[in-house]
Amino acid sequence: MKVVVSDSALMIPDDSSTMHLQAGEEIPFIDVLYGTMLLSGNDGANVIAETVSGSVSEFVNLMNDTAAAFGCTSTHFVNAHGYHDDNHYSTARDIALITRRAMENETFREIAAATSYTISRTNKQRARTITTKSSYMLTGTDEKPNKYYYSYATGVKTGSHSMAGYCFVGSAEKEGVKLISVVLFTGNRARWADTIKLMNYGFSQYASVTPEELYNMHPITIYTSRYSTSDPDRGRLQLLCRATGGETTRITATHATLEKMANYLSDYMLIDYTRNFQAPIAAGEQMGTMTYVPLSGEPVVYSLVASRDIDARENIPKTLEQIQAETDADTSFFPPFSVKLAVILFAPVLALAALILLPFILRKKHRSRRLKTPKPANRYVK
Repeated sequence: MKVVVSDSALMIPDDSSTMHLQAGEEIPFIDVLYGTMLLSGNDGANVIAETVSGSVSEFVNLMNDTAAAFGCTSTHFVNAHGYHDDNHYSTARDIALITRRAMENETFREIAAATSYTISRTNKQRARTITTKSSYMLTGTDEKPNKYYYSYATGVKTGSHSMAGYCFVGSAEKEGVKLISVVLFTGNRARWADTIKLMNYGFSQYASVTPEELYNMHPITIYTSRYSTSDPDRGRLQLLCRATGGETTRITATHATLEKMANYLSDYMLIDYTRNFQAPIAAGEQMGTMTYVPLSGEPVVYSLVASRDIDARENIPKTLEQIQAETDADTSFFPPFSVKLAVILFAPVLALAALILLPFILRKKHRSRRLKTPKPANRYVK
């Protein structure tokens, strides 16, 4: 999309920094965005304001409403470009809040990370390449860095004024941790050194992990039942966490907070067991799920699977479910005959018969003893 530079957009203080736009110039809007950011172009800021809201005043109202919506409690704007005004002010905290929301926009991230840009030829000017002062932190390599090169830096914006000194709003990312720093009223070179100190401190305090990595800090161990007596770990089973898709969700917090979350996982994750803990269990078999619900976005579900095989105990009694299944599968009218079944069936009959016959057996035995009593020996009296 091309925009036309108006005369009113060029009404800026004489000592303003500009991107050298001309009245009536037809220029791609994306070029204005890059020029405003890389060159701190006050003229470009006015063009943006008029393009978005129709006038600078209406755009300033939008700026104030948006800042309030972001939670900025100590910010008030009176112009689109930030030139000094006693009623135009903000704080380091509020600037960080605004920058954080801005960095959620992909186009803004690309512009904030740019060190140079080529503005295309217009009806008033030929093509030209512009560079940014933020390149002190953004240019160079790990092998040949400049003095203030920071390999984790991703932007954002410089600023300077006699009333505010040299300023810099920085962003950096390392191992999933994204930081924003704000340095105000400092020296030209000191703003880079101060930013690096802030970033290094932030990276030392914070870490970023996936829910799976958080789980692996303290994996869940369950205790199974009906396991084999030869099981070396007496039925103890550690569950492994497995992603079910291409999840990119991350949890960023201090090291202490992450350790607390890992120790009390069930307070932060929904753990749902989908299988009983009875052996046999096969390695990789799903035992349950773990669900993480981020502050924004859809819930992410992970599988909890067995880490090893666990055999069932030998000669284990059949469960009611197993008996029911065998019964349902048996099509015979009569149950299968076995010695155990015979004992179960005839034991009551045999016991009853023994009780009935026992008195007769005892009486007969007593009678037989009386019949066999020896006769007294003959006695002779002299």
